[in-house]
Amino acid sequence: MENKEEMLKIERSIGYILRIGVVVSAGIILLGMILLFFLPTTTQVPNSLPLIFQGLLQLNGEAFIMLGLFCLILTPVLRVVVSIFAFAKEKDYLYVVITIIVLIILVIGMSFGLVEK
Repeated sequence: MENKEEMLKIERSIGYILRIGVVVSAGIILLGMILLFFLPTTTQVPNSLPLIFQGLLQLNGEAFIMLGLFCLILTPVLRVVVSIFAFAKEKDYLYVVITIIVLIILVIGMSFGLVEK
């Protein structure tokens, strides 16, 4: 019985992570849209993390939108990381290995996306 309650807690925490990630991303994107409406820019859309952070300091709306999209993309990745710990806590090592492979594939895919600009 305790194991089911523990799994329910883990599932709830994963659900909270996904909800919080989506809400935070939407808030950042909305802030970017408001900034873009009131402070339009003619600069190039920031497409790398250094350019995004530089744009945030300049209150560039497009940089905020890109940061929100980046957070939205990272939300399911965080879910995969939490799942690794959840499966390890259950001592379900087959799923730990499978989830680590999924995380490696995600990281490789994002790395290729950063290289292939």
